[in-house]
Amino acid sequence: MILTAFFAALAQMPDRRFRSVLWRGIALTIALLVAIYAGLLWLIEWLTAEPITLPGIGEVTWIGDLLGWGSLGLMLILSAFLMIPVASAITSLFLDEVAQAVEDKHYPQLPAVPPVSFSDGLRDTVNFLGVLIGANILAFVAYAIFPFAAIAIFYALNGFLLGREYFQLAAMRREGRAGAKALRKQHNGTIWAAGCLMALPLSIPLLNLFIPILGAATFTHLYHRLSPG
Repeated sequence: MILTAFFAALAQMPDRRFRSVLWRGIALTIALLVAIYAGLLWLIEWLTAEPITLPGIGEVTWIGDLLGWGSLGLMLILSAFLMIPVASAITSLFLDEVAQAVEDKHYPQLPAVPPVSFSDGLRDTVNFLGVLIGANILAFVAYAIFPFAAIAIFYALNGFLLGREYFQLAAMRREGRAGAKALRKQHNGTIWAAGCLMALPLSIPLLNLFIPILGAATFTHLYHRLSPG
C-alpha cells in the first residue's frame, strides 16, 4: 500500500502544480533562513555594541567580529539540520494544491472540497514548524546520550513527525480535524512507516528538496486508501 502510493506520487512529479509549489517552498525556506541569520547578526551587534573590558587585558573590540564569523559557521551547521524541517513545514502551507492535483488526476469522481483558507494553512504551518524544529533540537540531547543510535533516532523521530502531520493535513481536507485525527490513530503504524520512507532521503542533498512535495502527494494517496469512504 505504501509503495503503491509512493510510486503513484513519484509518477506525478512533473505536474505543473507540483513544480509551482516546489519553487515557492524553496524560495520561502531560503528567505526564512536568511531572516533568522539576519536576526542573529543583529542580536550579536546589539550585545557587543559597547567594548568589553577583560581583567588584565583591557578593552577587547574583536569579540563582535569573532561572534559574527562564528555565527556564520553555526548557521551553516544548523541549516543542514533545519533546512528540511523548515521546507517541509512551509510546503505544508501549499499542501492543498498538491492534494488537489493528485485528486484531479487519480480521483476525479470525488466531490469538490472548499480550499483551505490562508489563515488555517498558516496556523497549521506555524504549528508544524514549531514541532519539527523543537523536536529536532531536543533530539540533539538523545544523539549525545546514545550516539550509536543517532541515525535510527533521527529517522524514527522525523518519520513519526512527518507521517503524523502530513497525513493529518491530507485527511482533514475531507474528514475535518477530528475525523482526520481518529483515522490517523487507527493506522498509526502504517503512517509511521510511510513517514520513515519519506524521511530516508532527507540526508541526500538536492533530492531532499523534493521530499515535501512527494510526501504530500504520497500521503494524499495513502489517505484515500485508508479512508473507509
